[in-house]
Formats: sequence, structure tokens, C-alpha cells
Amino acid sequence: MDLIFHIAESAAWSDAQSQGAYLHSTLGRTLGQVGFIHCSRRDQVEGVANAVFRGRADVLLLVIDAARVGPEIRYENLAGGEDLFPHVYGPLNLDAVVKVVPLPAGADGQFKMPEI
Repeated sequence: MDLIFHIAESAAWSDAQSQGAYLHSTLGRTLGQVGFIHCSRRDQVEGVANAVFRGRADVLLLVIDAARVGPEIRYENLAGGEDLFPHVYGPLNLDAVVKVVPLPAGADGQFKMPEI
């Protein structure tokens, strides 16, 4: 299974449950505002969590089976870097999310990739 990951606010995941699809892009921004849903490879999760979600206690990690994702997934770095990130170009269908796990920060405030 080819897994990609999305770091979500718990309220955004709750919204998805009632809307039938996940429509958030990243912290405080929607798919409609950004044009895609930011995702990460396993090795990128900690860096993204610590850069974007530092200090947040309401963070979840969505574990996504890329083969089940309906919209196009593009691996790209729109900031011009060499590290490519998976971006989902459309509403994320909930059946592609195979697991949802809490992503708490440690005592030092740092996030660590949980065992999946």
C-alpha cells in the first residue's frame, strides 16, 4: 500500500465527517483557497508538523492509501525546492483515509512520527 499523510486539525476532520469529503488544505486554509490538499510522505511528516503546527494540541494524522484517492495526486514542490510533496487536487474521499491517529507534541513541543 502506497501511503501518504495529511496533518489535520481535529475540527477539519470533524467537518469532513459531516460533509462527506475532506476539504481542508493546511492549517487554517481550505482546498478552495489553495487549490489542493497538502500531504506528506512518511519521512516529511515530522518536519511539516514542527514547521506548521508547532504549539497546536488539536492535531491528527490522516493515513491515506494513495491508490484509493479519487482526485489527481501530484508530487511537486511549488516553493522551488527539490523535496517533492504529494498534493491532492480535489476533495479527498473519506474511504481513502485508512487510519486517523492523534499527533501530540512531546514535552519538548516537538512532533514525532507515530508508529503506523
